[in-house]
Amino acid sequence: AAMSKKRLQQLVESLSRSAKHFNRGEVECLVGLFDTLLSSSYSRFAAVGFDRSAFCGALHRDFGMTDGVLMNRVFHTFDKDDDNCINVVEWVEGLSVFLRGTLEERIKYCFKVYDLNGDGYISREEMFQMLKNSLLKLPSEDDPDEGIKDLVDIDCDHDGKLSFADFQEAVKKENLLLEAFGPCLPDIK
Repeated sequence: AAMSKKRLQQLVESLSRSAKHFNRGEVECLVGLFDTLLSSSYSRFAAVGFDRSAFCGALHRDFGMTDGVLMNRVFHTFDKDDDNCINVVEWVEGLSVFLRGTLEERIKYCFKVYDLNGDGYISREEMFQMLKNSLLKLPSEDDPDEGIKDLVDIDCDHDGKLSFADFQEAVKKENLLLEAFGPCLPDIK
């Protein structure tokens, strides 16, 4: 069921405001992509949006993501109302940060992806769990665990977990850190 022209226009209007990094034309394209994905998804939420498998399929196909654990986390980060379904607003607003976010927004986004239990901290365990997969792919002689230990040392107050403030400060000092967390952001080539 495609939406009416009027409804579509209203949606595009409001999304051009809330997803500030896209212009109207881009918002229209993304809404179109959303509809296309939706019609091929057989999701049980089809009226509202798409479920995890459809979303992860899109991440894989359109953004080259391969890590299932990460895709799952990206799904949760996009799914702001936690209804296990990505609606069109969550889709466009999520992509706005995902594709064009400012440093500030990307820091927030990565933090959320890595904060597995949503307690506002990234614990050592969470970091190991998430980074293990991405660091194993690094072609280096080093033991990947060592690399993770270096990263975990950005825990400024040494309480064994990273608060958002720790994370933010560390990334601002060392932008490469975001690249280490990078697999949850697309390769924009």
